[in-house]
Amino acid sequence: MANELKYSPNGLWVAKNGENYRVGLSEKGQDDIGEIMFADIPKDIAVLKAGDSLLGVEGAKAVTELESPLSGDVVQFNESLLISPEELNSEDQKSNWIVELTNVDASEFAKLEDSVQL
Repeated sequence: MANELKYSPNGLWVAKNGENYRVGLSEKGQDDIGEIMFADIPKDIAVLKAGDSLLGVEGAKAVTELESPLSGDVVQFNESLLISPEELNSEDQKSNWIVELTNVDASEFAKLEDSVQL
């Protein structure tokens, strides 16, 4: 099934597309943080473990670190967020994604939620 979508409790969505998993900011994450004005992406990381810092954000309601819901090898970070962090406020998953991973344990993905918990 192409583009299977799940959600992590910390406000991220994860879309599985083939062997790759794209992680982005869900409606819950956007609501919890408020309008995002700054994002700090650790773009020099090649491997992420579940619980590792994925993104530091500064928003209208909170300054927080978002942790990766999955472990895997980094395919790419959305580097346009360095210039335009407000893309994280978008509802469009083509804009508000953060990182794409491969070599992810399917059981980690299976443990995520099927819908956004608001």
